[in-house]
Amino acid sequence: MSERVWRVPLPRGAEPPYEVFVNGMPQTEGTDYSVADGELRFGRELSKEGRLGFWRWTAIFLALFGTYRKNDSVDVQYHLHGRTTVATGLDILAPGGEPSVT
Repeated sequence: MSERVWRVPLPRGAEPPYEVFVNGMPQTEGTDYSVADGELRFGRELSKEGRLGFWRWTAIFLALFGTYRKNDSVDVQYHLHGRTTVATGLDILAPGGEPSVT
């Protein structure tokens, strides 16, 4: 049985050291994630909220029902050409390789 892994591609040219945050909380390499092949790999489910359709926007506007869905944000601080840089709201890929969207 293979391990389910959610992947977050690192920005092109990103160099360590990496400081990784999920929903603003610092993550620890080796415990919360690993780095391989230019991406961060997480053993726990991560997902972003998909695009809101007309009916969902209408329901939000009219406050008809709760509209909260899981919407993880992965941010990383890294080095690029000797400078410290930050990338926010990186893409999340589900174990099958497709975008992880709720």
